[in-house]
Order: sequence, then structure tokens, then C-alpha cells
Amino acid sequence: MGIREWFSNFCSALIIRDETVSLRYKRITQRLNKEYYNSDSETAHSLYVGSYGRNTAVNSTSDFDILFQLPSSIYYRFNSYESYGQSALLQDVKSKLLLSYPSTRLKADGQVIIIPFSDGMKFELVPAFLHSNGRQFIYPDSNNCGSWKTTDPKSEQEAMAAMNQTTNGNLIRLCRMVRAWKNKNNVPIDGILIDTLAYNFISQCEYNKESYLYYDWMSRDFFQYLSNIDSSRSYWYAPGSNRCVYNSGYFQYKAKQAYNIALKAIEYADSKCEYSAKSEWRDIYGTDFPA
Repeated sequence: MGIREWFSNFCSALIIRDETVSLRYKRITQRLNKEYYNSDSETAHSLYVGSYGRNTAVNSTSDFDILFQLPSSIYYRFNSYESYGQSALLQDVKSKLLLSYPSTRLKADGQVIIIPFSDGMKFELVPAFLHSNGRQFIYPDSNNCGSWKTTDPKSEQEAMAAMNQTTNGNLIRLCRMVRAWKNKNNVPIDGILIDTLAYNFISQCEYNKESYLYYDWMSRDFFQYLSNIDSSRSYWYAPGSNRCVYNSGYFQYKAKQAYNIALKAIEYADSKCEYSAKSEWRDIYGTDFPA
């Protein structure tokens, strides 16, 4: 085995294969369709958002985000409240979900309804309404007496998918690998920022269409790219939606550490010291990287 096989196996190990996610998503969706649309559909009016929706989540992910599109009449109903209409909307959706999860401690918190499961998996559901522009969604924020905000997850998903196709699938795999590094090393960087920075990096990476054989160089160069980012920068723009993605912590130091370890791993591999090379990569990426 060599670089190609190591990284191919690593990327394969990061893929979420648990069918429980889909089963629970469908049950949640079906309940809300039943209550708001008198439909038994398990998929209509609902979509995955967040990292799972962008296809960048990894096997250790336990939190999944769903957006459910409610009828516009529900918006007019709760928008007519003099105050706290957003909080009342969240409570209304929560009450419907309790019909499927009567013994679960659901929580309506800020902008979402949290549905926890005994195995540690958690769903966060955003009730939303389709914007008049047909692209964005309006969702409630119950904080500070309540307000309405907008989000554009489809544009983000489409931008990520388009760049991933352009780069031979390398964008999505890079995003997943960086999440493995984040989890292994407790790096203070949010998932949407990982995806945004990976998107920006790979768009100008000289071997962004190459195979797994180049993933050692891609890893090395991405960590160097991260380590050189100005630590005073406070935000970036998400691909597709152009929403502000704020800096969540000082990740540059650990990126520099990963860059230096990657240099050693590459040197070991060039010297045919495969065990030592893989050991260095596992220091970066964790135990999903082959031993």
C-alpha cells in the first residue's frame, strides 16, 4: 500500500453510513407533513441543512440539521402577534413533534427545536417559510423579543456541489479530512468555516483535480494555507449564499503544527518508512487513518 491507498481508505472511513439518520429524518418529516399539510410524505417540504446537507459531515457527527418549510398561512398567523410570535411558532412546531416523541425532552431554543435521542444523536429542526424570491427561507429567532431572519442553504449546497464536481470530488473529501483533524486535535473552528476555507483554497490549488496520490501534498498545503491566515480577520463569505461566516477561534497555531507533522509524514513516505509516515498522519487525522 502507498499514499493513494492510505488516503482512499481514510476518506472511505469518514463517510456516514448509518441508516438511522435517514429513518429519523423521515419520521420527523412525516409527522410535520401530517400536521401542517395533511400528507404522509416522508420527504416533502424538508431538507437537510448544515454540514450533512452540504455533504461534508463525517462518521463521528451526531448533530443533524433539518429545515422544514411550513405553509405561508402559518407565517401570517404568527407574524400577526404583537410580540413573541416567533417563540409561539417554535412551541407550536414542538407540540406537533411531541405526538411522535411523547417521552422525549424536546427543546425549543432560539431558532430551532432540538430532538435528542438516547443514543446521543440529535436533530435540530428549523421551521421556515419560503421567501418571495423563491430561493431563501425565512425562519424565526425567538431571542430579544423575536424577529425573522433569512437563510439560503440551497445556494450553499449548490456552490459546494459545483466546486466538488469541478475538482474531481476533492473538495468534499478535503472538508471531511479537515473535520477529522478538528476532532482529533480539538481545533476551534466551526464546520461552515472549514467548508468556506476549503472551498477558497481548492479553487486555486494547482492539483485540485488530481487523485488520492496527491492528498499528502494537498493536506500539507492546506494546513500551510490555514496557518498563514491573518488571525485578526473576523469573517469570510460562505460559498453560494455570501453570508458572513465568523471566526470561531485561533486555529492557526494547530494548523502550523499539522503542517510540520505533514512535512515529516511526507519525508518518511519518500524514504519508504511507511509505518512512521502513517503514524504521523494519524497524529493529524486520528484513528480513521489506516495504521
